[in-house]
Amino acid sequence: MNSTFQKFNNIVGWGVFVIALISYWLTMEETASYWDCGEFISVSYKLQVPHPPGAPLFLLIGRMFSFLAMGDVTKVAYWINFSSVLASAFTVLFLFWSITLFGRKLMRISPSEEIPSDKIWVLLGAGLVGSLAYTFSDSAWFSAVEAEVYAMSSFFTAFVVWAMMKWDVIEDESKANRWLILIFYMMGLSIGVHLLNLVTIPALALVYYFKKYTPTAWGVLASMLISLLIIFFINEIIIPGLPTFAGHFEVFFVNTLGLPFGSGAVVFTLLLISVLVWGIMFSQKHQRVVLNTFLNAVAFILIGYASYALVVIRSNDNPPIDENDPSDVMSFVSYLKREQYGSRPLLYGPYFTAQVIGIKEGAPIYKKGKDKYEIKDHKFEYEYEPGQQILLPRIYSSDPEHARIYRSELGLQEGEKPKFFTDNLYFMFDHQIGNMYMRYFMFNFAGRESDIQGADWLSPLHWFEKLPTELAENAGRNNFFMIPFVLGLIGMFWQSVHNTRNFVVVALLFVLTGVALVVYLNSPPTEPRERDYIYTGSYYAFCFWIGFAVIALAEWLGKVLGNLKTAAIIATLVSMSAPALMAQQGWDDHNRANRYFSVDSAVNYLQSCAPEAVLFTGGDNDTFPLWYAQDVEGVRTDVRVIVLSYYNTDWYIEQTTRSAYESKPFPYTLTVENYRDDKTQYVPYYNAGIKQMDLKKYLELLRDNNKSLLHPEYRGERYMLPTKDIVLKVDVEKVRSLGIIPKGMDSLLVPEMHLRVKGNALERKDLAMLDLLASADWERPLYVNNTSLAQFNVDLSRYVVQEGNAYRILPVFNPNSFNQAELVDTDKSAENMLKKFQFRNLDDPHVYYTQDYRNFVLNHRSSFNSLAQALVNKGDSAKAREVLLFSLSHMPDTSIPYDYTSAQAVALLFEVGEKEKAIEIANVMWPRADALADYYIRKRDYGRDLQVNVIILGELQRVLAQYGEKELAEKIENAYSKHGAALQLDRSNF
Repeated sequence: MNSTFQKFNNIVGWGVFVIALISYWLTMEETASYWDCGEFISVSYKLQVPHPPGAPLFLLIGRMFSFLAMGDVTKVAYWINFSSVLASAFTVLFLFWSITLFGRKLMRISPSEEIPSDKIWVLLGAGLVGSLAYTFSDSAWFSAVEAEVYAMSSFFTAFVVWAMMKWDVIEDESKANRWLILIFYMMGLSIGVHLLNLVTIPALALVYYFKKYTPTAWGVLASMLISLLIIFFINEIIIPGLPTFAGHFEVFFVNTLGLPFGSGAVVFTLLLISVLVWGIMFSQKHQRVVLNTFLNAVAFILIGYASYALVVIRSNDNPPIDENDPSDVMSFVSYLKREQYGSRPLLYGPYFTAQVIGIKEGAPIYKKGKDKYEIKDHKFEYEYEPGQQILLPRIYSSDPEHARIYRSELGLQEGEKPKFFTDNLYFMFDHQIGNMYMRYFMFNFAGRESDIQGADWLSPLHWFEKLPTELAENAGRNNFFMIPFVLGLIGMFWQSVHNTRNFVVVALLFVLTGVALVVYLNSPPTEPRERDYIYTGSYYAFCFWIGFAVIALAEWLGKVLGNLKTAAIIATLVSMSAPALMAQQGWDDHNRANRYFSVDSAVNYLQSCAPEAVLFTGGDNDTFPLWYAQDVEGVRTDVRVIVLSYYNTDWYIEQTTRSAYESKPFPYTLTVENYRDDKTQYVPYYNAGIKQMDLKKYLELLRDNNKSLLHPEYRGERYMLPTKDIVLKVDVEKVRSLGIIPKGMDSLLVPEMHLRVKGNALERKDLAMLDLLASADWERPLYVNNTSLAQFNVDLSRYVVQEGNAYRILPVFNPNSFNQAELVDTDKSAENMLKKFQFRNLDDPHVYYTQDYRNFVLNHRSSFNSLAQALVNKGDSAKAREVLLFSLSHMPDTSIPYDYTSAQAVALLFEVGEKEKAIEIANVMWPRADALADYYIRKRDYGRDLQVNVIILGELQRVLAQYGEKELAEKIENAYSKHGAALQLDRSNF
């Protein structure tokens, strides 16, 4: 290779690395952001066990980076986030080098050829533009600045593609094979981060085939089949298969031969190593090159895969976060296979309308017992009537909300069966590929309307659209004028014409990490957030074509100008408009600097709780930041955070019977064995003619496995719930002596709590919560948040009192709960919210807050409103005024735009004598709501955003009219009437 080219290739490549590194570092999240980052930082810092299938190598690397915090726990998240910054910068570096390697082939430059200086300019320009386009692409940038696995996964993808291209230019087979071994070692390591790296194998197989053989259609097909077999071998035989075989050995050695736990796994491991060593020695001795390469590749995959030993080792130490408890071979296999999440049909399965006619029992599920493995359950699969299952099912989920969306999207009536082409395949192309992939793809290379969940990509029809200020100034509105997309099409066309073989390689990489992944994942119709980061590999592949556009333009201009060097400079400068525009447009909504409210909101939840409390949470954002606050920064480790989705499992309930930091074990009436019993997993209601039942008595009957509770319609396989009115008797005098009843609520103290079941069954989480409520006997504080309160199948709303941002379960009856009027402990809430809560930089208009942050601010504003309203009701207007002004100063409109709760605060401001402030807020809000409502009606978008803005107008009009501001109220009423008439809005829904 030309030494001059090599020199500049390295210099410019590392220059691009520095640009990416600095850009990502400047915009990096400085603490634990929402979603999985709080979990990953927590488990990395203390090497705990995250959700299946785990990411042990990611944790080990995160742990090493956490040492850079030098003992300052508040900097742990910063440095673990930096590991993603560094991995992403290296991804950009290897992408640059890969583009120049592919570019040499596109320009027909052989590996041994001296590269003329003018062609060097072309190649470097191509690498520069393509790699910087990826640097500032929406999804890559998003993952690069937080502690998630996708940045590191992208690094492994970029590395193996670059390594394969390096292998391609090496003529010495012995040296070249070392690169193949390195590639498989990196793939083995990548298993400990994310499995997306395996999707690159078919593209790499084509590179191998094109170098080794004269291409034919059958040869290409054969290489594809072999590559799929390699993926199957790694993904099915090695990853879950070897532990599964070890499990069979383990059960045989322990249960049949009576040997100690672990003996079967040890024997299997020794046999595997022995066979592998013998095979490698045999292949060397007999000069079997292919066999030797294969066995060495397997060995290095296993060496990389060995990072998973961390999961079993740490689980056996029972850390506070130990998801699924994979402490033995059997539970480890279940953990790897993500069995707790169920499965999605890929090639064959039912429509969402299919009726279950039976359940087929499958293989046993073992649990480690006292001296052998015991069968705790069996795998199962549903059986359907003939003709109700199809090939390639896309509309399969029977979840009621998913079924509603299917019908809405496809125009199906209740009871109408979907059709294969017009419904099933239409949904795949329109929603899964169109909305859940192409929309994300265009986010990256065309632009995005806003950062609001569900926003569309920015097409030319909307480039210069007149928008309400709120949307026009939304930081997530990025307009690239489709320049990156057009450049990619140019590069794609140029490569397809001038270098078809390598076009197929890049195209295969693009499709397999994009559309093929969409088909494989078979996602349900809704996701809790945008999932574009899954397809970053596809956007990485497209950036090759953006780089190749420079080669296309340079060669075309070279013919016109007669000077390739000048043409290369012009082509590079013109094409640099793409990454430059992407950087300029994307900087504000990717800049996470000085943003802390994800952690502050978690601290505020914890600080709302009394000492030794239990706090029930629902979603990821309710939970993972709390884990981070406790496990890393050591905030309120006396509080036990209980995740309801996990509380439905026996392993999680068992973990609550152990101490965690300063939190003591939970008292239960039922035993751990009771909770392991399938009959407590789901307890359906059966009308046994019983009006109500004492909770403690019911728990005792369950504990004693009383046969009278066996459901008559489930053949003894389920317990029944004989009534929907469960009564918890309260020792009133004991409760008074504990001093837990807020001032002024003594008259609401009740001797019996009637806990009504909302659905037709109790799930295990409901049973465990009721058990804890009864067994703790008010000596341990129990709290819920909004999410968990709604997720219990037991109505607790009449027996909760707000203490800050959380609600304490107390034996006080709220007579106005049907009006959504909340009971508030004003003393504790004011103490918590005004003195203990944190709002770092939430008043800084220069900090960017996403929709997730805005939603949590809404929750806080609502809590302040509830406290102020309770104080007004008590006649303490001065304190209520202090609370409202505190809320407005710490969460101002300049940083977090006013929302519906701000409209509710207007009435309270009038009540406490802040008339000018109330009118000021109204004058800010109503023109904004009016403009937004106009816009949504014009777009014929009658969704929740429109309805909320119309409700804001209605609320402001009502309040201003009530407090004598007739002129302003009349203006708002005109706007409200205009929009309300168009909608015929039923306000009771909101």
